[in-house]
Amino acid sequence: MIYLLVLLLTFFLSIILTWLIKKIALKWQIVDWPDWERKIHKVPIPLLGGVAVFLSFAIVLLISSFFTNFIIKDFILTKHVLGLILAGLVIIIGGTLDDKYNLKPRTQFLFPLLAAIIIIISGISINYIINPFGGTISFRNWDLILFWWQGLPYRLTLLADLFTLLWLLGMMYTTKLLDGLDGLVSGITVIGSLIIFAIAMSKEVAQYNTALVALILAGSFLGFLLFNFHPAKIFLGESGSLFAGLMLGVLAIISGSKVATTLLIMGIPILDVIWVIGRRLFNKKAVSLADRKHLHFRLLDIGLSQRQAVIFMYILTALFGSAALFLQTFGKLVAFLILIIVMLILGASLVIMYKYGNIKNPKEIKQ
Repeated sequence: MIYLLVLLLTFFLSIILTWLIKKIALKWQIVDWPDWERKIHKVPIPLLGGVAVFLSFAIVLLISSFFTNFIIKDFILTKHVLGLILAGLVIIIGGTLDDKYNLKPRTQFLFPLLAAIIIIISGISINYIINPFGGTISFRNWDLILFWWQGLPYRLTLLADLFTLLWLLGMMYTTKLLDGLDGLVSGITVIGSLIIFAIAMSKEVAQYNTALVALILAGSFLGFLLFNFHPAKIFLGESGSLFAGLMLGVLAIISGSKVATTLLIMGIPILDVIWVIGRRLFNKKAVSLADRKHLHFRLLDIGLSQRQAVIFMYILTALFGSAALFLQTFGKLVAFLILIIVMLILGASLVIMYKYGNIKNPKEIKQ
């Protein structure tokens, strides 16, 4: 019953907070103006949706952590919870400033970088990954204790901390760049967190407090999704898209370094981002320069509606993410290789259809 109650509490709190934040964003004119080609909405849409998501997540997490004994035990400590809240707050502040003042890319980068460092300082780190061919690969070969606090050592583990930093930044920028269609990032975050919940609840993992954190994340984005699915009444904004990636990345770590699992869940978006960034570098364009070459925009260009394109992405995410429930590490590697092949075939098919088909002008795509 506790899982259902927590999910419902977060869900309804997210609905209430999203409605309030929407009013505030409109009052302060923090909106996304449809002022250039990549933006496919036709009227200004309020931003700051990430603020509502974060607040609903943080409130329920704090209540569950400090007024019950469901969260802080086993693998999750008080410092981990505080680190999550502080890192999320940094993302929200930076994202809100960007939504309001349109910060330069270098300035934007400072906030996710600081958030990832906070997560590492709080003790959340990828110390090892499972070798698909047997055994584990450790990142704790160089370990230095910096200081002790409340009987716990705070360490600098160069390889583990560097790998964690790159992992969290990669996840955050994947969801940031993915945020191009109504409900896409929020829906995929719900699917991903529910899959991590199911894995954490399994007998093999049995991390019930991690499962509860995943469920809180799912509830916070699910309530928001009611306002964000096409036609969207509010957007996640910079803060919400980054917060989604941060939390999925952290959940992958605290659920037992389930990096392979999260790669399957986020495989399509990750491969899409790698392709788009590689293409920009090859064409000597700035990586931060947005365009319409992402998979979800290509789906629109061949004639799918926003809802159809988003549901298609949901299905791919659910199919490959759910495979993680039944596969061991080597099987996940095989599934990820299959995912790469699927992505290549899909990408090639879309390019051919776009080049030789009767494609509408991007400004005239179906809504």
